[in-house]
Amino acid sequence: MLHTFRSSLHFLVAGILFCGLAAQAQNYPVKPVKIVVGYAAGGAVDTIARTVGQALAASLGQSFVVENKPGAGTNIAVKQVIDAAPDGYTLMLAANALAANPSLYQPAPFDPERDLKPVSLVGRVPVVIAANANAPFSTIAQLIAAAKARPGHISFASPGNGSTPHMAIEFFKRAAGISLLHIPYRGGSPAITDVIGGQLPLVAVNALEVQPHVRSGRLKVLAVLSPNRTPVFPETPTIAESGFPGFEASVWYGFVTPAATPQAVIAKLHAEIQKALQTQEVKARMTAVGGEVLPASSEQFGALIRSERQRYATLVREANIKPD
Repeated sequence: MLHTFRSSLHFLVAGILFCGLAAQAQNYPVKPVKIVVGYAAGGAVDTIARTVGQALAASLGQSFVVENKPGAGTNIAVKQVIDAAPDGYTLMLAANALAANPSLYQPAPFDPERDLKPVSLVGRVPVVIAANANAPFSTIAQLIAAAKARPGHISFASPGNGSTPHMAIEFFKRAAGISLLHIPYRGGSPAITDVIGGQLPLVAVNALEVQPHVRSGRLKVLAVLSPNRTPVFPETPTIAESGFPGFEASVWYGFVTPAATPQAVIAKLHAEIQKALQTQEVKARMTAVGGEVLPASSEQFGALIRSERQRYATLVREANIKPD
């Protein structure tokens, strides 16, 4: 009798909890939602966060406010989200650093699979390899030939040690069997400035950052490191077209929440983000920053984080990469 009572009580509590979570998801959101961005205002991640946030505000009837928390390679922003209440009112638009930082920083500052829940992949922007307009190579094949002729003598600039463009070139070096000298900068702009000035021949950054300098004739793009050509440089071949099929190195973006956020809330957010990604405004803004929309399930985004984390861990260990 007592066992039956306890079982009934258990099911009653479970039912009340389920109904409460369902009601929470149905009514969500009832107050403004914060989108944390681990980069300064005005960049690609910030722009995408604000664009998607505006679309979510229009569909859900609450403000989605972007809060910029740059610093420590986005670790400050990640920590803030991990420590936030798991109620769906704090999100983060994360990028590749989410998967790379547990290996780059020791001890690991967080575990993305334990501490966070994936909500939705949003899109990607390709990394490009660009050269000074007067550099003696204009294609990937010419760059490889020059690098093999003088191993370790050709230098490339990046936005910093452990940055996504730096990692992309490290992957490329291994695929091509070449040695290039890495010169880290503190951001893409100073790196680009020195390549334009002729201090070094190559730079790896996202497509949007070099676009105005390519248009002005001061830089030339050798390849985009994405599976498809980018609308920013439609005439430029991909790295796959340049002899490396299956190779890809893009900056990806996606929303995550604290780990204990109710699944019903995550499901509602995912559905609304997917709707936002289909609007012409979001697609146009993503194209404007050199990227493309990538609709995907929460599970697919989680799988991407896991695979990228493993890939970066191997690279960081083998190349002995240290963060700035």
